[in-house]
Amino acid sequence: MAEEKKQPEKRSGKKIHRIKIGFNVLAQIVLILFIAVMVNSIAFKHYARWDFSRDQKYGLSDKTKRFLDSIKGKMRVTIFFSPNTPLPTDVQNLLTEYQYAAKGQIDIERIDPERNLSRAKELFDKYKVVSDESLLVFDYEGRNKTVKASEMAEIDQSGMAFGEGPRVTAFKGEQAITSAMMDLVEGKKSTLGYVLGHKEPPLAGASPISILKTFIENENIKFQELNLFDVEAIPSELKTILIIGPQYDFSDREMKLLRDFWDKQGRILLLLDPVAKTPKLDAFLNELGIKMNDDRLMAFLRTGIQEVALTRDVQAHFLAGSPITQRLADVRALFFGGTSSVTLEPDRVRAANVRIEPLIQAEKGYFAETDYNTEDQAKLQADAQRTSTAPLMIGAAIEKGGSADQRVQVNSSRLVVVSNATFVQDNAVTQDQQALDFVSGSVNWLLRREELIGIAPKVPRPLTFTLSEDALRNLRWIILVFMPLIPAVIGSVVWWQRRV
Repeated sequence: MAEEKKQPEKRSGKKIHRIKIGFNVLAQIVLILFIAVMVNSIAFKHYARWDFSRDQKYGLSDKTKRFLDSIKGKMRVTIFFSPNTPLPTDVQNLLTEYQYAAKGQIDIERIDPERNLSRAKELFDKYKVVSDESLLVFDYEGRNKTVKASEMAEIDQSGMAFGEGPRVTAFKGEQAITSAMMDLVEGKKSTLGYVLGHKEPPLAGASPISILKTFIENENIKFQELNLFDVEAIPSELKTILIIGPQYDFSDREMKLLRDFWDKQGRILLLLDPVAKTPKLDAFLNELGIKMNDDRLMAFLRTGIQEVALTRDVQAHFLAGSPITQRLADVRALFFGGTSSVTLEPDRVRAANVRIEPLIQAEKGYFAETDYNTEDQAKLQADAQRTSTAPLMIGAAIEKGGSADQRVQVNSSRLVVVSNATFVQDNAVTQDQQALDFVSGSVNWLLRREELIGIAPKVPRPLTFTLSEDALRNLRWIILVFMPLIPAVIGSVVWWQRRV
């Protein structure tokens, strides 16, 4: 009888144990689901994206990201692309990166004008689109702008005669899209006065600074030619003027206009050619604490065991002390042609509330030669040995008034000077983009658009592949001899093993 009473107790214990296990498993499942939901929620709100492609095709530049952070309102982008064009995938992927970087400030609608005719007609009428070309429409606070497919890529159609489709050779979507967005968000374009009349590079025609002009205009800036002989004063709508490589000095009247402009919180970007003699411009800079030295920077480069060569092209790097070059810190750039050194004297002008920041410093190994027209290599080598170890500056920024604290916005006069005027010409900037980024940063600092200072989208270049004569000869041997030889050797080994 005792054994019969114990059996129900054991069954009840097993039942309770199973219920505990069930609740434990249920609690674990609920906890796992809760953790999964929380991880997905956090990942959805806080994420990062990387572009590991060779040319960073969809990776947005620093300048674009900084601009997107400054957008306050909502922007709508409508994609009108036919599927038979070669760009829809590239444009869609790039706009997705814009959407992520803008953190919800950009809405995108994609319309196939060949399939959704009614919606396409509705928006075409709204935005007054008359082009049959594939395009994007940007809408921001009642203003709209279109960007055509031809503005976003360089397309090669030479293969169409052989039955091939059009081929994209260079995708420049970011340049076109960011430029259009800047136009809409900022509204009125900023105007940059370009001084002429001293044999500066022209803006029109076959201009040697055409790349620079296009690069700056893509940032919602327009150029206005300015001849100081034709005006009584620099126009009030011009807050910034650009002077590139004057070959003749300014007259006394022009210098008075320039000083009046500076005293009224004007901003000046001055690129000087040391070959040209401009004593009055040099005297103006000397008043502000910068002395333009009558010398040329040179360096001897070793080309062999006992052979050296003299170079007058200056390799320099940007310094991090100024907002202009903060994002270019330690980046190297080449300054072709003649470059002189500049002496900075901040203590001499500090009492006048003038601050000087060095921007560009020549690399070690360069020396400042005062007898720069001599061809005596022995003398130049002797001068190089006697040169000082002090750093050689070739660019600086000047600010009068304002505040040393970048967070405090106070009106001030600003000036950027570089002792080289050829580094912004087309034949120089095609080598690299550092010069364009520096000038862009300088212009935005002068215009008080510090939030737009950064590394701009890279100028697209087609990928080329070339081989020297020796490389072609080696490739011929590989294709004609070694590649057929490998399967022949393998086949011989297999035949011998089977024979044995």
